[in-house]
Amino acid sequence: MAGLHHDWGLRPYAEVHAWQQRVVAARVEGRLPNVLLTGEHPPVITLGRKTPDDGAYASDIPRVEVERGGEATFHGPGQLVAYPIVHLTQARKDLHAFQRDLEEIGLRVLAAFGLEGERRDGLTGVWVNGRKIQSLGIAVRRWVTWHGLAFNVATDLTAFRTFRPCGLQGDVMTSLTDQLGRQVTVEEVTPHLVKIAGEVLPGGPFERGDLPPDLQLSPLPSQPTAAPRGRPPEQP
Repeated sequence: MAGLHHDWGLRPYAEVHAWQQRVVAARVEGRLPNVLLTGEHPPVITLGRKTPDDGAYASDIPRVEVERGGEATFHGPGQLVAYPIVHLTQARKDLHAFQRDLEEIGLRVLAAFGLEGERRDGLTGVWVNGRKIQSLGIAVRRWVTWHGLAFNVATDLTAFRTFRPCGLQGDVMTSLTDQLGRQVTVEEVTPHLVKIAGEVLPGGPFERGDLPPDLQLSPLPSQPTAAPRGRPPEQP
């Protein structure tokens, strides 16, 4: 059975986190196939289970403690976040291998845009030209994964310089826009990531579809026409 892909648009982290937990519970109960959730968050710093207690944050960006592994990272507009909620099969009950799968997705996304990414020994995530472009952190419940990866498309990288993302210097982070030297949008990257995730992860491909009514988010409020996600509005 093919998995489902659902994009939530741009929504607050807390809202999507609570929704993610409901989807995880439904997957554990067998009420859903594997699901890939994608979208963006307004600015927020999430603190994984390995975040040091003495971390310094030189900004007023909201901070949220979460269940995933890893340390602190930033989410914001222009960053493509993907949460694979998949049941690891008996043959693939290996969380380290699953993290490598998430890295493989990032490597292949870069390749789709003509860039060669790499892994770093002893570190998680994806790097390109000496800079980190994708972070990841996962949690698991009864062998159903949640949380996932964050790929910088056109992210405001200054936020990373206000703390130590994943325990690293903030200026190590980069984005696809910076690497290509042109504006790239989340909408441009999402189809590549969804297709590649369907090739790499259990339960793929992920086909766009709606979740059951009891698992759907409330509709987003109507807003004036805006520039594509990940692209700043043009100035008059």
